[in-house]
Amino acid sequence: MHSFGKGVIVENLVTESLKFMIFGMGIVFVLLIFIVFLTGLQSKVVAKFFPDSKEKELRPVKTTTVETVDSDSAVIAAISAAITHYKKG
Repeated sequence: MHSFGKGVIVENLVTESLKFMIFGMGIVFVLLIFIVFLTGLQSKVVAKFFPDSKEKELRPVKTTTVETVDSDSAVIAAISAAITHYKKG
């Protein structure tokens, strides 16, 4: 039986714990990278089979609007009245 000092045992424990820490962090890093690529692939597959319905809704719709001078003057009058009321306190 060999006579090792306490320093050697503690050094071995620290070395082993550092090895396990690096190994565990490496495993977590690889799994996270795998999840990122898997999520990107899933996003592409979902977009391919289920296209976004908003794209169809964004088509320009032809509408005709009639603006009258009366509606513009009414808006201007309302804004002027609000400003005057605000300045009076």
